Amino acid sequence: MLFPTSLVGSYPQPEWLIDRAKLAGRFPPRTRALELWRIPGPFLKEAQEDATLIAIRAQEEAGLDIITDGEIRRESYSNRFATALEGVDIDNPGTALDRSGHPNPVPRISGKIRRKHAVEVEDVKFLRAHTTRKIKITVPGPFTMAQQAQNDFYPTLEEAAMDYAVAVNAEIKDMFAAGADIVQVDEPYMQARPDAAREYGLRALNRALEGVKGETAVHICFGYAAIIHARPSGYSFLGELKGCPCTQISLETAQSNLDCAVLKTLPGKKIILGVINLEDMTIETPELVAERIRRALPYCKAEDIIIAPDCGMKYLARDVADAKLRAMVEGAKIVRREVEGK
Repeated sequence: MLFPTSLVGSYPQPEWLIDRAKLAGRFPPRTRALELWRIPGPFLKEAQEDATLIAIRAQEEAGLDIITDGEIRRESYSNRFATALEGVDIDNPGTALDRSGHPNPVPRISGKIRRKHAVEVEDVKFLRAHTTRKIKITVPGPFTMAQQAQNDFYPTLEEAAMDYAVAVNAEIKDMFAAGADIVQVDEPYMQARPDAAREYGLRALNRALEGVKGETAVHICFGYAAIIHARPSGYSFLGELKGCPCTQISLETAQSNLDCAVLKTLPGKKIILGVINLEDMTIETPELVAERIRRALPYCKAEDIIIAPDCGMKYLARDVADAKLRAMVEGAKIVRREVEGK
């Protein structure tokens, strides 16, 4: 099917599950932030599973073709995996600058980074058991995790990133074995720190994907619109991903009004095309969504385009997110009919 639709990763967590005001009032947590959860510890797992079912059904009812778990069990896209690794002192966090330039508590690397156990495999199994549609799961990338840490062990941050990559590689292989159709690696810091990304970030990402059999995506963006308000007009690190073995690249075009000519720099890649503006709470019309999709067609084959929001939707109100997803699905249908000549 042309123009299949999907989330980038996250769906809004219910207010009864997480304190959304606290979540929105701070930068995305890099260390664990258990204080955000409203449900007491003994009941939290069950509550998260119930909320994940809501997220799955909401995506299905909106008409999405590819379903995620909504990242409902996570306080942020990266911290649940990053703080589950050996070599990370979560009781004595460090400090690092966020992509906004503000200091933020982060995991402190105190030893060799190793994956102690699978972190998200049960999430994949739960998702696979509760939808018959194609499923995608996300995992933070090694470069981004290294940038979101205080390195007190490795001689260089590059060496830390390479060990993060080994951990991510093992996780990805286990997620495919558990039933994932697509695994997406989130690497937003490649855009935020392009010089370091060119120096060693791409090499770490490629190590994370080494030997992986399956459909893989890389998400690169300008940051959550609720947190980072200034949007550059173009990517500072994008064409370099043609040297990555991933099959899909996820990028945003709506909020930044991106010149889609940059898609020509990614030959052979499928594009997860961000067409929903997550800064503007106005609901897009299907016609506006269709126009945003059409902007990519001169530079990318229709069969290589997947339709999605610009980034994760976790900071949106649920009713706004649902309405935007329905508009996205209807907009994709408009362009699908045009291209198919129906």
